[in-house]
Parts: sequence; C-alpha cells; structure tokens
Amino acid sequence: MSSDTEKPVNEEQPENPEVENTDTTEVADDDGVGALLAQIEQLQADLQAQKDKTLRAVADLDNYRRRVAREKDDLRKAVESGVIEDLLPAIDNFQIGLEHAAKAQSGADVAKGFEFIVTQINQILEQRGLTQVAPAPGDEFDHHQHEAVGHEASDEIADHHIIKVMRVGYQLNDRLLRPASVVVSSGPAETNEDA
Repeated sequence: MSSDTEKPVNEEQPENPEVENTDTTEVADDDGVGALLAQIEQLQADLQAQKDKTLRAVADLDNYRRRVAREKDDLRKAVESGVIEDLLPAIDNFQIGLEHAAKAQSGADVAKGFEFIVTQINQILEQRGLTQVAPAPGDEFDHHQHEAVGHEASDEIADHHIIKVMRVGYQLNDRLLRPASVVVSSGPAETNEDA
C-alpha cells in the first residue's frame, strides 16, 4: 500500500466558501418560502371561514324575513277572522230584518230595525278602535281629517268652516282610513255694488 494513493481518514478537506453559502441560502430560502406558504394557507382558511359565516348569516336573514312575513300574514288573517266573527251577529240581524221588512206594515219598524243593526256594527268596530270623523256644521276645516268636495258662499258660516258633511270619515286608532267629505264655506256671498 502506498501512502500516496491513500488519503488519511482524519484529514479535513479544504472548505469551499461558495458551496457552503449556497447550502445555507437554500435552507434559509426553504424556511422563508415554507413560512409564506403556511401564512397563505392560513389566510385562505380564514377567508373560507369568513365566506362560510357570511353565507350562514345571509341564509339566517333570509329565513328570518320569510318567518316574519309568514307571522305577519298569520296575524293579519287572525285579526280579519276576529272582525268577521264579531260581525256575524249583525249579518244575522240583517237577514232577520229583511224577513220582517217584507211583513212590516210601516216603514218606521223597518227603519228601527236597520238603526239597531247600524248601531250594533258601529259598536263592534269601535271596540276594534274605529272612530268616526264626523265634523259638525260650523267646525273649522282641517285638511288632515276632511276632504273638501265643494265650496259655497255662506253668510252664516265663516270662511274656511264646514257648511255640511256629505260623508263621514273613519279613523282606526291613529290612522285615518277615510277623510270626511265636506262642503266648505267660502265666506259671505259677494254683492254686486254696481247694479
């Protein structure tokens, strides 16, 4: 064995600075890229979680809207059926009144029957919050409660006051359903002084 061909095992090889720097740079680049990829994956997972939350919130809102609409419709139907149930006795009285009207000998009896039924209906509706808007002649015209269907000159009733009520109005609680139709005074009639 020749000593020239064999290299000692303990002998260190000379360092190559370029090779060593390349190896550490790759390791550093691998750590940076790995961290960025992990950060991207985390951001994508967060984005997906937010999308899922948003979709659930939109679905919950849509379900809420449907439920509220259904409950509102059910409430409206319940109120309507309650009013109709309350009016059924008045309808029965109309039918009885019509039967008696055919046999009645005077119109006064028929008129009393209809007056009773109208009073009954008004009481039922008043219990539900309905009130009449029925101004008296001489009351001041209120455009929030009254509808002027005409103007007339009047020496007795002041300008912008009601002369007569053509049709009563109705108000349900605080909501005006129909204004009262009235004729309003335009003040005293003008006299022709030239004649």
